[in-house]
Amino acid sequence: MPDLSTIGAFALASFVLLIIPGPAVIYILNRSVSDGREVGLAAVAGLELGNLVHAIAASAGLSAVLATSATAFNTVKWLGAGYLVFVGVRTLLRPAPSISGDQAGVSVRRAFGQGVVVNVLNPKVALFFLSFLPQFIHPDEGRAWLQSLVLGGVFVLIGCITDSTYSTVASSMRHVLLRGRALGIVQRWVAGTVFIGLGLMAATASAGGKRAPRIRRHR
Repeated sequence: MPDLSTIGAFALASFVLLIIPGPAVIYILNRSVSDGREVGLAAVAGLELGNLVHAIAASAGLSAVLATSATAFNTVKWLGAGYLVFVGVRTLLRPAPSISGDQAGVSVRRAFGQGVVVNVLNPKVALFFLSFLPQFIHPDEGRAWLQSLVLGGVFVLIGCITDSTYSTVASSMRHVLLRGRALGIVQRWVAGTVFIGLGLMAATASAGGKRAPRIRRHR
């Protein structure tokens, strides 16, 4: 079990990393502005579940497999990239839905599922846990897997707070956008472009990019 000083240092570092805008934050902003607070928070829940999967995987040593096996890394990378590009293209080709201030274009269930996939199939998240967590693990204190799991849980908890804040602030702009035609553009063209962009970002992820400045951009 990590001591309080280690947890505090890790929590502070995690907070700094999590507030830096990246693919996950972009996804949250997109869902919250285009579909409202409920859908945005569902997306946050999905993203955090994806983070939890990676935290558990890191504790079990699975992240090391992604970092050392080119085949495993590329499989996850292309699955994630392909899914995101597919969703983006489908969004662009689908006719714009009728816009209502009380009606979301994407269901809560779908936003949650997409959030899970965005982070579970994001190799950079796995590499983040592999590169970041070991700095706070003390093998001499024993049960390194438990230390890793606890710190991973702290990361997920802080992520819930920061991502929910992003979603709440972004969704508050929804009704302002409803006054014109901007929301329809966001729901179709911006959303589709964002998904394709996220897919391209996942496709360019490199197993060799383990330096801290690159890893921290996964959010």
